Amino acid sequence: MIEGEARLTRVFGEPTGKALAKLGVHTTTDLLHHYPRRYADRGAYTELHRLAVGEHVTVIAKVVSLTARPAKNRSLHVVTVKITDARSSIDLTFFARNRRMVGHLEHQLQVGTIGMFSGVVKAYRGALQLLHPDFSLLDDFEDEANAIAEAERPVPIYRANAALPSWKIAQAVRTLLDPLRAEDLLDPIPPDVARRHHLMDPLQAMRAIHRPANAADWKRAQHRFKFTEAFLLQTALARRRADIAAYEATPRPERAGGLLDALDAQLPFTLTEGQRTVAAEIASDLTADNPMQRLLQGEVGSGKTVVALRAMMQVIDAGGQAALLAPTEVLAVQHARSIANLLGPLGEAGLLGGSDEGTRIALLTGSLNAAQRRQALADAASGAAGIVIGTHALLGEKVQFADLGLTVIDEQHRFGVEQRDALRAKGRTMPHQLFMTATPIPRSVAMTFFGDVEVSTLREIPAGRSPITTHLVPADNERWLQRTWEKVAEEIRRGNRAYVVAPRISATAGEDGTEVLPDGDPDGKRPLATVEEVADLLRAEPVLAGLAIGVMHGRLPTEEKDAVMSAFTSGRSPLLVTTTVIEVGVDVPEATVMVVLDADRFGLSQLHQLRGRVGRGTEPGLCLLVSHADPGSPAAERLTVLANTLDGFELAEADLEQRREGDVLGAAQSGRGNSLRLLRVVADRDIIAAAREDARKLVAEDPNLIHHPELLVTIAQLVDPDHEEFLDRA
Repeated sequence: MIEGEARLTRVFGEPTGKALAKLGVHTTTDLLHHYPRRYADRGAYTELHRLAVGEHVTVIAKVVSLTARPAKNRSLHVVTVKITDARSSIDLTFFARNRRMVGHLEHQLQVGTIGMFSGVVKAYRGALQLLHPDFSLLDDFEDEANAIAEAERPVPIYRANAALPSWKIAQAVRTLLDPLRAEDLLDPIPPDVARRHHLMDPLQAMRAIHRPANAADWKRAQHRFKFTEAFLLQTALARRRADIAAYEATPRPERAGGLLDALDAQLPFTLTEGQRTVAAEIASDLTADNPMQRLLQGEVGSGKTVVALRAMMQVIDAGGQAALLAPTEVLAVQHARSIANLLGPLGEAGLLGGSDEGTRIALLTGSLNAAQRRQALADAASGAAGIVIGTHALLGEKVQFADLGLTVIDEQHRFGVEQRDALRAKGRTMPHQLFMTATPIPRSVAMTFFGDVEVSTLREIPAGRSPITTHLVPADNERWLQRTWEKVAEEIRRGNRAYVVAPRISATAGEDGTEVLPDGDPDGKRPLATVEEVADLLRAEPVLAGLAIGVMHGRLPTEEKDAVMSAFTSGRSPLLVTTTVIEVGVDVPEATVMVVLDADRFGLSQLHQLRGRVGRGTEPGLCLLVSHADPGSPAAERLTVLANTLDGFELAEADLEQRREGDVLGAAQSGRGNSLRLLRVVADRDIIAAAREDARKLVAEDPNLIHHPELLVTIAQLVDPDHEEFLDRA
């Protein structure tokens, strides 16, 4: 972190400052930490055959030819320059206004010249080209000595854009580097930690990463900054962990003969070994006088809900209440139904046929009418409802509890830290907290982002679950697509149900919780399937004639959602066209077919969740992924991985490796993705583990960082203070 940072528009002027701002670079600190994305050897060319249409690239190549001809309107000249990497070639196309500009290009781009060329890859008549690219020649030096020295240096390649190519960013960085002094940089790493890990000092590392003399230079500098990022993050997590642990919580021990025992006695299935192990871990945490912080993750269908319900029963037995926060109304309603079914009379206290020793379930969502809302609020405030389930409506100021002892946050990545804390604040003492996610989290991600919680994992699928088969369906193959709808019709006529998922609600309404990825359609020209259009097309499909088709998405009124799901579950509308609103939590045992349209536009984890909606009963499941992806493309490779395995943890690792790192990190924990520029959670897990050990030791010795002010200041600058209030406590 640099002290006395300035806005780049003041340092470099408006045009350069605005161009850098489009890259997310606004200050001198941002620019110094806008590290090169890779390094090129001046003697090594870029592999041109790997370029993708629509990508902004910077390549190193040799000029092999230049031709100029008048354009059709005769007021311009078209200059075509062919460059090569010795294996393949690509054309550079320039439009020159006059012969003088043509001569300038002919002089600069002579045959044999080696340069860096920057622009957006376009397709023209079946071939790739760069249209009017910027370029910088690698043999432009003032003297021979300078040329020899520069020839040995790796060439830093920065993330750039059309307004500012890589080499101009390098020039801007050098302007800051030349006068930079050691005292200008804050070093958050304590000296003893830096010595133990043989880290470069910050000034040396900053110069080496931007202006390396050799490959060893930038590798050592990268290691320094990766460790810094890991250490800052792990220190922030360790402080949050210590901060929460310092609060007093009410112990909630098990009670013999209580609701938990009654629930166990009436469960219609036997808990798996994994469920019993995780349940024991949670039960032990709940007996402590400091708040439980535990993440419960598991495979699709691994039985997380019953584990969470057992924890709720233990808390209710000990005189407390439990609140379950879900990200969508569909999921909240599904949880209320599932828990009510598991509890039976135990969840109907005070009602006809309910158990006198039982409790009550309250559902609180934003779409309740006034009378329903008043009743739910009263049940929560009086303690009559031991379990309160809801959406963000649970966070409202009017929502009060008699004695909130446990909060369960489902699909925890959908909520920010401040939202989770808002629910916790409703307890008389700090409630215990259980996070749940149906998206398997790789160990490397869990270690990086969940250092402030304990992690429990359910891998074992309960006995009796049916297998699921996954097939890819090329969207342009009419015969395969027709067979898809025939299979849907066959399953429905056998008494089963089918989902058809589209990524958009309508042409104007946009996505509905869909995590749409860009690589299935680089030009963005192909319209995505919409629920409304697909429903109309299927109603006109002869093979589906006579079948009632339901439509579901997040923007429907609650009553309509309930009616649609009820019709689907009962079989009155056995075909449901929907967005990903049914991604998690929806449990219809008769559902056997899942068709995902535009599957190439989804992430692996989301597709795995969608696939998990079928095969939940006695019939085997079938997942058909309809894709426009070209064979061999990243999107096609992603779908092939999904088709070849049902292991959610293996898929999560593959998703992490295939997708942009920032997307995965940003979704993992609110407020913690922006500062990670170099750290990669798979490749750098050893660095993260080492940093975690040092960070936890330091926080144990100096929890308020009184003796480490540089570290405290840097964390406060990098972590969103609205999400991490604990940083202010010193």
